[in-house]
Amino acid sequence: MTRSSIYNILMYSHDTYGLGHIRRSMAIARHLSGKEVNILILTGSPIAGRFTLPEQVDFVRIPGMIKKTNDEYQSLSIRIDPNQALHIRKNIISATARAFKPDLFIVDKEPLGLKKEVLPTLQWLRKTLPDTKTILGLRDILDESSVVCDDWKSKDVYRYLEELYDEIWVYGNQNIYDPIIEYNIPSTLKSKICFTGYIPRKQNSKSIRKKLRKSYRILDEDIFILVTTGGGGDGCELLEHYISMHDFFPTSLPFKSLMITGPFMPKSSREYLKKRAKRYGIKSQPFHPRMEQLIGAADLVISMGGYNTICEILSQQTPALIIPRETPRKEQLIRAEKLTEQGLIDHLPWKKVSAQFLRDKIVTILKKGTEYKGNMANFKLSGLDTMRDRIGHFRDFP
Repeated sequence: MTRSSIYNILMYSHDTYGLGHIRRSMAIARHLSGKEVNILILTGSPIAGRFTLPEQVDFVRIPGMIKKTNDEYQSLSIRIDPNQALHIRKNIISATARAFKPDLFIVDKEPLGLKKEVLPTLQWLRKTLPDTKTILGLRDILDESSVVCDDWKSKDVYRYLEELYDEIWVYGNQNIYDPIIEYNIPSTLKSKICFTGYIPRKQNSKSIRKKLRKSYRILDEDIFILVTTGGGGDGCELLEHYISMHDFFPTSLPFKSLMITGPFMPKSSREYLKKRAKRYGIKSQPFHPRMEQLIGAADLVISMGGYNTICEILSQQTPALIIPRETPRKEQLIRAEKLTEQGLIDHLPWKKVSAQFLRDKIVTILKKGTEYKGNMANFKLSGLDTMRDRIGHFRDFP
């Protein structure tokens, strides 16, 4: 088929660690895919192949990298010099773009890619395919203001946003958190910014909810608590807190629980937690490909509050307790505070976590479950519809 009859969307997701970037990219791809749309995702995620792909969506795997410090990375799997791995990644990204010839290029979170690996591709598109629309997609909150501003200044990001991007899509609501103000975005860039709203997930049907609960032997009258740590690389402490609550109240917690440890949690930690949890009948598994369905089947979710988990919680309208990490970024803490102010979730800072505080929070949220559900039902998740509208605009007005 000719280039004019099929709309090619290329998505870049650097995926140094965790599940956030690939899950967000997959959610967007599922919604935007169609008979006249090809979507190709460039990803460094080692588990991209575990997700079910819709028709006319595929991915190109680039070698995985993992962050050692803020500016230092190493190869995730193969034993090669980091600079060599980055060179391979950069060449794959560039070659894919040249062969695929995208009509739309969406870069997730990192304006220039990991260590500027997307910069040559952005420059090539501007020069060779000027009709290709280039989009930077930002989650609602990146980090505290000073950290983002210093990082963008040091990398000359503000200039590149002006020169190389047609639009900046912020996957959040301006009235909740405004990066224009927080990240000192200059007035010359304001016209490029589109607040899409949060990105929804497909809502569970009653039959899916019932089937999932039954598969874990959870009755309709049972209180089902799901504890999830996303990728799990830094989630061990959260799960330890949850199990320690059962140590403190061994006979008085009327819950049935499932822990998703995350595929990136070290195996030794997973096994240790699984053994401890088993004493209280808490089930544990490392990964589930459709977390939104599990969240929809739960009566309460306990999570660290990454962007995608929050979107899934809001989509399924499941009451949630967020225990956000505060290092190395304050992104989760800021998001938890902002959404608590909106009455959408509740949160508990790390320094306040104890067996008693955790139990009290859980009991309080469950009692107020109807209120949280009502607030979430009234909260519009417009992200995917806004993106589809923008693409429709691009196709009508090249």
